[in-house]
Amino acid sequence: MQLADFIAGSVGVIFQNEEGKEMFCISSKKKETHAESQTEPEDSDISKCRDDPPVQPMLRIYPSALMGDRRRAFGVAVGHPLDTVKVKMQTQRKFTGVWQCIRSIYRTEGMYGFYKGMSMPIITVSVSSSVVFGTYRNALQVFHQLSFKSADAPSAKLHIFLSGLAGGIAQVSVMSPADIVKVRLQCQNEPYEGSDLKARPKYRGPMHCLFTIAREEGILGLYRGAGALALRDGPSFATYFLVYNTVCEWLSPDNSQPVGKKTDWKVVMFAGGLSGTCGWCIGTPMDVIKARLQTDGMDKRRYRGLFHCIRESVRIEGPGVLFKGLVLNCIRAFPVNMAVFVMYELVLSLIRTES
Repeated sequence: MQLADFIAGSVGVIFQNEEGKEMFCISSKKKETHAESQTEPEDSDISKCRDDPPVQPMLRIYPSALMGDRRRAFGVAVGHPLDTVKVKMQTQRKFTGVWQCIRSIYRTEGMYGFYKGMSMPIITVSVSSSVVFGTYRNALQVFHQLSFKSADAPSAKLHIFLSGLAGGIAQVSVMSPADIVKVRLQCQNEPYEGSDLKARPKYRGPMHCLFTIAREEGILGLYRGAGALALRDGPSFATYFLVYNTVCEWLSPDNSQPVGKKTDWKVVMFAGGLSGTCGWCIGTPMDVIKARLQTDGMDKRRYRGLFHCIRESVRIEGPGVLFKGLVLNCIRAFPVNMAVFVMYELVLSLIRTES
């Protein structure tokens, strides 16, 4: 199939045969044109798609995109308290340790303080997941077609890496506004009822924060730190998908089948946890810079841009500042990604069975 046909087919109807093999039919209009012609090549993709009985057409989105939002929403809910502690440690120098930060949050803000800003990522997780997983799967299919491999051939590691990189960068456009709202709500002190502190928070909620940033800093203010976010998520997701696929291939007893066609739950759990941990090891330095750029301007402006933020942070606090929150990221990443990949593979297997 030519690249143009593939791109057209990727937005058309996906047919699935009795063996569960995905086939891309370019469009019903083009099929009718071929049906009216006198001859048709026997090895064409259209012929295969039409002549393989029993074929049941169904319009569907990739299971990866459908379930990515559910598993990531689960990850947001489970990991948000640790994420709050991490963000405060990355952006506020008064916190010198994890337990000191936890005690301070609980003493001044109560349990609510650990869950501030959680609503925005949960609300937008469906869109961001659809973008990242949809981009990843489509980019992987494009690479697969360009390499002229058979449908059952495993994807090259470089293609997995580049597809993950594209998916991570693509989601920045929809994730950045929600992320800056989350970070600013996490970083502002909001004493709970009964606390001795009487400070009034600047942002009264997610939507108030969103509109306040847009009013005071302009629409581009919602994308403050977007460059650092892209440099974090691109390499991080590239590593994420590459490690998961590689570990599953190494540890699965039957390597003749591609990842996703077989399920060994112990392998899935270990590969999922390890992939999340490796992804954060790569993404933490830019995560620190992103958080500092996003909170810059809450009181006064300190950084003139990405490189100025990196230079000033390293000059004042040393190179170790770029790895603030790494331990928390890894502690949170392993169990969360272990659980979400189990959910992902479980729902994926159910969809394949029903299909």
